[in-house]
Amino acid sequence: VQLQASGGGLVQAGGSLRLSCAASGFSFAAYAIGWFRQSPGKEREWISCISGIGRAYYLDSVKGRFTASRDNPKDTANLLMSAVEPEDTAVYYCAKSAFGSGCPAGNEQVKYFHGWGQGTQVTVSS
Repeated sequence: VQLQASGGGLVQAGGSLRLSCAASGFSFAAYAIGWFRQSPGKEREWISCISGIGRAYYLDSVKGRFTASRDNPKDTANLLMSAVEPEDTAVYYCAKSAFGSGCPAGNEQVKYFHGWGQGTQVTVSS
């Protein structure tokens, strides 16, 4: 199982950025994909999950600004970040649900996903 997030970079506040997640080694359509981020000194934070059939869920602070999508035939997922804020600065990761195509519920989301790649840095300048 391998997932690799890419597409990060430097963006001005209010701008947009599209992250991609390339997956391999498993039946992509059969698993939910989670998006997470981690800032220096902070714990890894769940921000979104998209189910195998494309139903997406979001952290309240990114709802309405971030949009998750997936292309199952291409084994890829995307996270469109719009109206970004300096607080969105972090390393962003994608990961595969351990439980199948539905997005897991619960507070300890990091424990429900695996296949973490190296992440991609997003820096938002004010």
